[in-house]
Amino acid sequence: MSPRTGRPISENPRQMRVETKMTAEELSKLDFCCEQTGKTRSEIVREGIDVIYAKLNNSFKNK
Repeated sequence: MSPRTGRPISENPRQMRVETKMTAEELSKLDFCCEQTGKTRSEIVREGIDVIYAKLNNSFKNK
């Protein structure tokens, strides 16, 4: 038997927690995205951050 049981150790652990307030409409949009993609709320938020970051990063490089 393995000496360790439980969740596997991640190469990129997510230890930071962020909370936000949303309107009912914003939460509805987030949940719609989750239903359509099969992803979690956290995954959708992370992807949104990546999209905005890439957009901003590209605009600074083009100046």
